[in-house]
Amino acid sequence: MKKGSGKCYIIGAGEETKLSFTPGKEDFVIACDGGYDYCKRQGIQADLVVGDFDSLLEEPEHRNVIRLKPEKDDTDTGFAVKEGQKRGYQEFLIYGGTGGRISHTIANIQLLSSLAQKGCRGTLVGPESFYQVIQDREVCFPKEQTGYLSVFCLGDRAEGVCETGLKYSLSDAVLTKEFPIGVSNEFTGKESRISVRKGQLLLIGEGF
Repeated sequence: MKKGSGKCYIIGAGEETKLSFTPGKEDFVIACDGGYDYCKRQGIQADLVVGDFDSLLEEPEHRNVIRLKPEKDDTDTGFAVKEGQKRGYQEFLIYGGTGGRISHTIANIQLLSSLAQKGCRGTLVGPESFYQVIQDREVCFPKEQTGYLSVFCLGDRAEGVCETGLKYSLSDAVLTKEFPIGVSNEFTGKESRISVRKGQLLLIGEGF
């Protein structure tokens, strides 16, 4: 069994997204239900397939399948995250987790929040967007990053928020859930940094 020194890639059954990665030896790929079809179409070998298979309509022929009951507390993606955590992974990239039913996208954002609370890193990757949640830490983006970046408070307050290298800067600011001051900032061709001293931030990148 692979152990979690690499990245855990999770491929969901939402909006199909280009799987722009090549798994390394230490990485682990989990296909969730219809995400298995996305993997096959794009030439990605899944290490594990999970789901109740309401999207795929049948259990796939794969050496490592966990079939879930349709009536369950976890979503297929949530179960996949737990499987990755059992194997020791701390960095998760979730593809096919946006689009379709907005409730599923929100559920996946909540998964990012849970990962951040546990000290893990998670990114939800869509066709033209990405989502990250950070808690009590900093995240950096390279100068090559383009598009818009919106920063929202998750929870009542986020304290000590700093944004540098973007079109609009913040220094030691307090963000609240009532006022979206961090919406629609822009990358400028410089290395940029977002940090929060206390609390959680939802980062949404678009238009890159």
